[in-house]
Amino acid sequence: MDLTITEPQADQQNLGTSTNVNDETCGEINGETKGETKDSAAIEPQAKTRQAAIADIPNVLTDIYREDTNIALWQRSLSQDVDTAVAEFVAANPNFEKSVSVSPDDVVDKLDTLTIGSAPKALVDNIAELVEMFCCLFELEKTGLRLTVLNKAMCPRFHVDRVPCRLVTTYTGSCTEWLPHNQVNRNKLGRLAGGQSDALSGLYQSAECINQLSCGDVALIKGEEWLDNEGAGLVHRSPAVNAGEPRLLLTLDFGA
Repeated sequence: MDLTITEPQADQQNLGTSTNVNDETCGEINGETKGETKDSAAIEPQAKTRQAAIADIPNVLTDIYREDTNIALWQRSLSQDVDTAVAEFVAANPNFEKSVSVSPDDVVDKLDTLTIGSAPKALVDNIAELVEMFCCLFELEKTGLRLTVLNKAMCPRFHVDRVPCRLVTTYTGSCTEWLPHNQVNRNKLGRLAGGQSDALSGLYQSAECINQLSCGDVALIKGEEWLDNEGAGLVHRSPAVNAGEPRLLLTLDFGA
């Protein structure tokens, strides 16, 4: 799929530097968020303004380059062929969890090796398309791919990622939850919550603040390592996984 990059132009200087993201489970910054530790139960004004870019066309992903955007969300529907392929793969691989460095040229072969040929072509082709788009958008030769079948929440608390940007998509099961920037009290994020749960700490005012992706959606989540984005990475978490409803999660990272 052709992903046309419109203004603002892709600028590698905006991306920041990446840590070894394939070794990170959640990308949380030492269990806490950098910033002031002033105690406040109310939502305080943010020093930086950030918003979500959401559309049902893939070109919305280029909006991640906008300074005022910390999530670009392509609301995508999966075809019946992909849905069937996903169901077959999860049934055959209920505990699958693998990471690999791939390029647009070798992703199909590496996925075939990684899954021992158990991933149907429709799923492999869909993943390969996202790899090509991600590498094109950020001018990367390779990306760190992680494909996981989850039977419980991987990162159940709200957090930010210590990466420039991460692509996240869920093929089946419950999907990533996130908070709008202006609905977060970062003084209550992670360890700053003082042991309280996210729901009680004052991190957000009510459950109505929580947004959730849908199956098939492709999200680019801007992290703390994007240049000049410290204190403005998207606050998000893994969802609860219902019994008997495993989640198939794909992430792509700069680390390779």
